[in-house]
Amino acid sequence: MRLTTKGRFAVTAMLDLAIYEGDRPVTLATISERQDISLSYLEQLFSRLRKSGLVKSVRGPGGGYRIAADMNSISVSDIIRAVDEQIDATMCGGNENCHEDRRCMTHELWTALNYKILEYLENVTLAQLVASQKGGKKVTILEKRKKAA
Repeated sequence: MRLTTKGRFAVTAMLDLAIYEGDRPVTLATISERQDISLSYLEQLFSRLRKSGLVKSVRGPGGGYRIAADMNSISVSDIIRAVDEQIDATMCGGNENCHEDRRCMTHELWTALNYKILEYLENVTLAQLVASQKGGKKVTILEKRKKAA
């Protein structure tokens, strides 16, 4: 499974931002301190998150970042994809060449796992993560999230 710190940190930082933004933007320095993530790494991640329309920056004194869309419409998958993270359990990256340039015997198994993981992450929203943090409840997905038109 290749979900690296990039995807994990992006989700953690977005959740921190969503919880603490209130009526003022949150600085990356504050997120960095609370989550123990390098400031320079956060700057790289937030550049990508901003380009993907998930966050917006506020310049000047009291500036920082805000969530740019409804948290019910932002999935964990959206966040991970925004920072160019690939979720792939295959050894070949989906190229079907991991066994002497041929597809391995378990390729379909790992491809199906990729699908299930993506399906799950597409159905967990930032709003659900915030609610679970504020209410101390486990994130439970009961039904598929409907995509905004």
